This record gives sequence, C-alpha cells and structure tokens, in this order.
Amino acid sequence: MRRPVALRLKAGLATMAVAAAVGMALSVPEASAATGGVTGFATQHGGTTGGAGGQTVRATTGTAIHAALCGRASSSTPIIIQVEGTINHGNTTKVSGSSCNTAADKIELKEISNITIIGVGGGAVFDQLGIHIRDASNIIIQNVTVRNVKKSGSPLSNGGDAIGMESTVRNIWVDHVTLEASGGEAEGFDGLFDMKDNTQYVTLSYSILRNSGRGGLIGSSESDRSNGFITFHHNLYQNIDSRTPLLRGGIAHVYNNSYVSLNESGINSRAGARAKVENNYFKNSKDVLGTYYTSEAGFWQASGNILDNVTWSSPGSDTNPAGPSMPSNTTVSIPYSYTLDGASCVPNIVALTAGANKGLQVSNGNCSPQTPPQSPSASPSSPRPSTSPTPPTSPTPSATSSPSGPNLSIGAGSDGSSKADGTSYGNVRDANMTTYWSPSGSTGDISIKWSTAKSIARIIIREASGAVGAIGSWQVINADTGAVLKSGSGAGTITFGATSLTKVTFRITSSSAVPRVGEFETYAG
Repeated sequence: MRRPVALRLKAGLATMAVAAAVGMALSVPEASAATGGVTGFATQHGGTTGGAGGQTVRATTGTAIHAALCGRASSSTPIIIQVEGTINHGNTTKVSGSSCNTAADKIELKEISNITIIGVGGGAVFDQLGIHIRDASNIIIQNVTVRNVKKSGSPLSNGGDAIGMESTVRNIWVDHVTLEASGGEAEGFDGLFDMKDNTQYVTLSYSILRNSGRGGLIGSSESDRSNGFITFHHNLYQNIDSRTPLLRGGIAHVYNNSYVSLNESGINSRAGARAKVENNYFKNSKDVLGTYYTSEAGFWQASGNILDNVTWSSPGSDTNPAGPSMPSNTTVSIPYSYTLDGASCVPNIVALTAGANKGLQVSNGNCSPQTPPQSPSASPSSPRPSTSPTPPTSPTPSATSSPSGPNLSIGAGSDGSSKADGTSYGNVRDANMTTYWSPSGSTGDISIKWSTAKSIARIIIREASGAVGAIGSWQVINADTGAVLKSGSGAGTITFGATSLTKVTFRITSSSAVPRVGEFETYAG
C-alpha cells in the first residue's frame, strides 16, 4: 500500500538532510533498465530484485552507505546505492535510524531488505572492511572489491569475512565482485564468502576469490545444516588453501568455475550436503572434490569437469576424495534453467568476465563475453548503471570492446628480461598461439618495440594453451619514460590513455604458475 504523499515527502526531506550531513549525493539512476539478470538459486523463493524501483543515491564513504540505509522510509523501502572510491574504517561510522541497524567496523546490512549496492565510475573498494548480511533478504551486491578483512590483528572487521551472511538470510545475489585476502588464518584472515545459521537462496556469479586460506563455507559446524540452495558459477578461485566451498548440509550447484592452485582441498561436501558439480576446470590443485576433515559424509553428482594437474590424497577415516575419476554418489535436481559453457574454455571466459571492473560482462553460453543490451523490457532484478570509462589504475583488464586498426606488434621488434628454454621473445608477435614466451622464473618483462614512435591505447595479452589463468598481477610500462600506464591482474584486453612511445613493456609481477604469453598484441585504439 502506498503511503500518503505528505509522509512520502517527509521521508524524502529526511533523506536529503542525512545526505547533506555525510556528503552523500542523491542522483538519477545512470541506467533505469537492467542488463542481464539474476541467475541460479537466487531466482527461486520469489526471486531477487534488490533495490529495483527505489531511489538511487551515490555514496563515496561507508558512513554515506549507512546514511542511505537509515534515511529510507522503512527497513524494506527499495534503494540502489552506487558506490565509488575506497570505503574503510576511517570513513565508516555507525548511523542510527528506524530503518537501519549499523556498526562502525563493517558495512552492516542487518534486519533490512530490498537493497542494491553496486560499484560505479572508477570502482568501489572496501579496504579491510567486510560486508555483513544478517536477518536480511533480497539484496544484490555487484561490481565491488572487498580486500584484506581481518578477524585478528588490526583493524578488525566482520569476523574476518569479506562477505558474511548469517541468521535467517534469503535471496542474495553477489555478482562481478573481487574478494581477496593476503594470507590465511595465521595472518589474521578468515573466509571470503561465508553463509551460516539459516542462509538460503544465494548466487555467487562472475566473481574472483583469491589469495586466502579459506574460500568460504555453507554452515558453521556439522550441526548447522539449515543452509542451502546456493549457486556458484563462472567464478575464479585462485591460490586458496581450502573451502571452495565447504558445504555442510543443503544443496549447492557448482558449474563453470575456474579453479587454479587449490593448495589443500577444494569443494568439500560433508555432513549430508549434496553438490552438483558440472563443467568446471581444475588446474594445479589438490583434492578438488570430496569429503575432508570429517567422518560425516557429503555427496556429489559430478560431470563434464576437466582435471589439469590435479593430485589426490589416499582415503582415510576423515578423508574421502572423489578422484581421480570423480564418480557421482548422488543425484541433484536443479529447479531453474541454465546454460553450460564447455569446460575446456572455462578458464578463458572466466578470465574475461569475472571480477569487479570488467564491464559486468557475462558468457553468451558459447564461451564468448557479452554485455547484454539495456532495454525497458529488461528484468529489473539487476539494476546496472552504465559504467564510466575505465581509469588507468583499474585493477583488472577490460574486454568490453574490440580493438580498432591493425595489430602493431606484427613486424615490430621484441625483447624481455629473461626467457625460458625453448621460448622466444619473437613468439609473442608471430600471430601463432602454438608458440609462446615464458620468463625464466615466475615473473618477468616482455616488450614490443618500434624504430619510430607509435600511439598505443590498447594491448591484448593472450595466454598459450596449458597456462590460461597463470598470469597474476602485472604492470604496463612506457619503457621510454618508465611511467606505469596501467596495473591489474589476469590476461586479456587492457586499455589506457593513448600514449606515443617506441617501446611498451608488459611486466608480470606475480603468477600462479609459469606464465606463457602466446601473443602480445598492440593497437592504436
């Protein structure tokens, strides 16, 4: 039932007063229609629409996010909060109001519903500050990075979880986010994506989870079996010790994910859980599926997965690995429609689409990225503002458009810091993906050079077969001046402001395996 005009006007004036106090901008939505839409189990139980249809506001601090929640007419009034900039302890305080229940040490989505939080513009980074969802429903979180959230040491936030859900949570869609830590429990970190105490109907899609001891769990103990109906698809799990995820009870659907360097164990189905595991790609990993660290069995239905250099433990009293052939021991019925990409191309499509600041691209079902067109008839379940041009410091490569003009690397020269036996600098500019350059170690430089200056605004780094997903962090450097033109992680298309130079360097500063650069393409635009 709509409230009287006078009350709605009063609520609007209250919101404007709060906004003025914390520097929160009220804005017209950058895009009124959706692109793409919610997927997986978040489509069930009435669906997930987030803040669709509500007011759109812009926030550049954690306090402003809390003020937007507290300025609503009620705890269920829909709202879309566009976030830009770095959110941290220094700019996040508790805000009080009848429509919120916030805290200073985390972004608190407690006892509320109908919320969308989406990163826009130059990107949104929650630095050492977790997002806590408790006693809440119908929430969408998109296009944000959450990093280095600690449960011990300083500063503390959210029990050490990047995104944590607990205590009767329903219908959550987390999409195109980057969740990362800098170590495991010994370094003060906990889970990247945790669900417990009656959390259901959740989808995690097109996201990156990396550099953590624990990917995430469903259920906090063997007796916490009230959680379930969770979908994980088109995510990258990289350099994770375990829990990708850990399942205790309930049902999970795990498909088209790319797993690289799972150091101790991967999908851990236990305590009666049932997982449908389809068309995933596991690389350089150990014990990627099974029941681990407990005698209480879990179950799985596995098909279409690719195992690339995967090792397995021997069965024991508390170890029941699924491998090496991963036969199914249950069947799992999925109530929604979905399209499977072939497992062989999963590392590539995930590299192009997963994570924050990738243009919210998705797979077209045939392993190619696409940005679904906006239209008035699009589903309101995923309000996606149009993204601003990617700034030079974007943390991930972009693959939102095709290059224009010829590949300027053809006919150019090349050199580098080192090369592994059997590889050549010239292999990155021969238009042949069967040849490649590798550094002599796990990091190194590869450069394209010309006798006269060229204007370059775009490069494409293509990884050779057998090493897709190996490249970690990188810098693109104007070798004439030493200036860093762009930094980020993962291979793909990288754009920056047009720069005139005679030599451009791609510097790999970290990797999950020995990198293999098949082609280093350069373009004017």
